Amino acid sequence: MNEARTRRRGTALTAAIHRAALAELARTSFAELSFDRVAAAAGTGKAVLYRRWSDPAELVLAALTDPATGFGAVPDRPHTGRLREDLLEMLGHFVRAMDEPRGHALRPLLAQRNRHPQLYDQVEQLVLRPHREVLLAILREAAQRGEANPERVTDRTAALGPQLLMLAAWQHGRVPREEVEAVVDEILLPLLTCP
Repeated sequence: MNEARTRRRGTALTAAIHRAALAELARTSFAELSFDRVAAAAGTGKAVLYRRWSDPAELVLAALTDPATGFGAVPDRPHTGRLREDLLEMLGHFVRAMDEPRGHALRPLLAQRNRHPQLYDQVEQLVLRPHREVLLAILREAAQRGEANPERVTDRTAALGPQLLMLAAWQHGRVPREEVEAVVDEILLPLLTCP
């Protein structure tokens, strides 16, 4: 008996294409990403992709900014009332995301930023910057409570934790909770509280 193949449409098809694009990007690199491979992995025709996106860069940005498959939904800022706990929660969320397909797909884009500067700039503005703003808000609140030196609350300081944990993920694969705690306790808190 031959079963009729169910055609996906709308959000189900878009999600399948986004997941396939991120998986292919993580498996290879942006330079090797093609509509042919993504379409095959998503179980659809490449004409469907060409109707929606003009090139792989547009598709990658759509997948990375989609709340269902990428980083589109910026996590809620924790309000524990303590800087250490807020940082552990936010950086723990970041580490978990880096261990998911969306995080695996982000790595080659960051590593190959010089080869694709325009795409990297878009990823920086649409994906990385909004998340860094949440960390910056956490640091500002801590400074208002007297837990952090206001002079240490900068974009660079807010970016430091994710950058160190990204490096750990590249070097070791999965980042354990102990590494997140070490980054907070040994680097961020001393830096943020020193006069």
